[in-house]
Amino acid sequence: MILLVDSGSTKSDWFLIDSDGTFVDSYKTRGFNPYFHTSVFIMSEIEKNESIMGIAQQVNYIYYYGAGCSNDHFKNIVKQGLGKVFTKASIFVDHDLMAAIYATYEGKPCISCILGTGSNSAFYDGKVLATRNSGLGYILGDEGSGSYFGKKLLAAFLYGQLPEEVNAELEEEFGLDKASIVMNVYEKPNANVYLASFTRFIAKHQELPVFQEMIYNGMKEFLKIHVCGYPQYREVKTHFIGSIAFYFQDHIRKAAADLGIEVGHIIKSPIQRLLEYHVKNVFHHA
Repeated sequence: MILLVDSGSTKSDWFLIDSDGTFVDSYKTRGFNPYFHTSVFIMSEIEKNESIMGIAQQVNYIYYYGAGCSNDHFKNIVKQGLGKVFTKASIFVDHDLMAAIYATYEGKPCISCILGTGSNSAFYDGKVLATRNSGLGYILGDEGSGSYFGKKLLAAFLYGQLPEEVNAELEEEFGLDKASIVMNVYEKPNANVYLASFTRFIAKHQELPVFQEMIYNGMKEFLKIHVCGYPQYREVKTHFIGSIAFYFQDHIRKAAADLGIEVGHIIKSPIQRLLEYHVKNVFHHA
């Protein structure tokens, strides 16, 4: 049996595949990011899922693509965590950018972007993956991501820049005040996930002028930094993966048009396309 995993910082999608590439079952867990999570934490969180634990000893191969898996140090944290649960499996760990590439590449050079809890991009010509201005995380980077918009929303709330009715709804729905925000951002773990959780509120009210401007400006900033930095950006399609890209796609298309960027696919989750890629190119070699 084979497990194919796509993990962001907030959630993970798991597909169980038979040895001949046939889909068997799917699971969901919280997301993992080795920037913030230890191998012991990853192990303990997976062990909370009874369905996954029920098939753990039947798994022979794992192909895991995850946020934060940008070098061998961080890949090994995830690999060790998985190895403690799936003791009979050969485990392959790679960056979630590779999942984005595999889910969007159509035989021509392209730029693939991730817009979820965090953000990133890569250029791929069919052989070599190149990145620019990537990997700064939610404090220094992650423009256009869930954590980015969460920061923008909370700052506007604390600065009194939101319409009164929006302020009131935030206070009622989330019990927001300065003390709780500061605690969750500066004292508790997983601040990036906390910040990103507010994008559902923004998406629900994205027709309001204050959010129209916030989303458009955020997407334009992302594109300027993470797409226009590639010399080929006007010559190739730019694809987008992730929940933020999916729900804010109208703003992406508008900002992209203003910058001369041709938008390709906008996909909420890459796991199905990732499965198709692996069935065609990987599993029969396992």
